[in-house]
Amino acid sequence: MTKKVSTAGRFGSRYGKRIRDLVVAVEKKQRKRQKCPYCRKNAARRVAKGIWNCKSCNKTFSGGAYYLE
Repeated sequence: MTKKVSTAGRFGSRYGKRIRDLVVAVEKKQRKRQKCPYCRKNAARRVAKGIWNCKSCNKTFSGGAYYLE
């Protein structure tokens, strides 16, 4: 994995540049801490697809598959 291709480096030269760039954008957003709908702090992290956990208020809740909106 290099700085230029980021997490899409695992795909090599397959699937095309545009698709790999879209994948990088989604993965970068989903790995960031999101705003918790309960305590309104940026402390919610993705546990699994659609399952989120807030470090601040310690609530586990369901939401979007990739990021909360």
